[in-house]
Amino acid sequence: MSESTQQFTPLRSVLYMPSSNERALEKAKSIPCDGLILDLEDAVAPEAKPAAREAACAAVASGEYGRRTVTIRVNGIGTEWHDADIAAASKAGPAAIVVPKVNSAAEVEQLVAAMEAAGAPAHTKLWAMIETPVAILDCLAIARASERLTAFVLGTNDLVKELYAEHVPGRAPILPSLHTALLAGRAAGIAVIDGVYNNVKDAEGFLAECEQGRQMGFDGKTLIHPGQVEGANEAFAPSEQAVADARGLIQAWEDGKGTGVVTYNGRMVENLHVESARRTLSIAESIAALQG
Repeated sequence: MSESTQQFTPLRSVLYMPSSNERALEKAKSIPCDGLILDLEDAVAPEAKPAAREAACAAVASGEYGRRTVTIRVNGIGTEWHDADIAAASKAGPAAIVVPKVNSAAEVEQLVAAMEAAGAPAHTKLWAMIETPVAILDCLAIARASERLTAFVLGTNDLVKELYAEHVPGRAPILPSLHTALLAGRAAGIAVIDGVYNNVKDAEGFLAECEQGRQMGFDGKTLIHPGQVEGANEAFAPSEQAVADARGLIQAWEDGKGTGVVTYNGRMVENLHVESARRTLSIAESIAALQG
């Protein structure tokens, strides 16, 4: 099935929320983000992790987050909390379990087996965080390792650290890595979500990085502050003009069937353009449904 005929789930804005913070979990119910990552890892102190695990699972079970895609980020493979996190999250049944530092296809298979053993329902998918050099080099195998894996989440902070690179405007040091992850994700037919922007006070820089991510082909961006949601939602949504052009192009294609060369606004139209236009309309319609 081509992407243009699949049901599209908007993931323009995917907000990390610390599961140890009860007020944050409550506030998240009213934030207009497409997705939530209820975090048990970086945002939670070691002594708070068991309670955060319970809170995240309770939040998922509450059904109070509307149409948002609600996921749980567990602690990584090999940590003392990982097994209990996977077991609890699988039983809670979020939209996905997000796992940091997934480095191989074998680890994906291990994670999926653990989820299934813990009784994860079919709708609970696996999102793999790609944030190390070895993951970038093996990301196609990772992406194809299981049908349960439906998204890559780029961990750009860790990737910059592992490469001994620097955070700079435009992200030149990690562009090859971002492209590689995108290529693998698209080859496997999974979503690919961009990494976070660290300076929550730099709105201009954040919006520039959102635009870059959209131009590169990311489905959306992971966020660390509710104030970033609106900008990401706008950046990763088709503009009114793009939607109008998509409708016009499709109409021209339908009207011109069997007549030879089809043009729209002076440009030749081929099937690949029609597929792109249909994808644009699918995204726009899914976003409208999410807002409705």
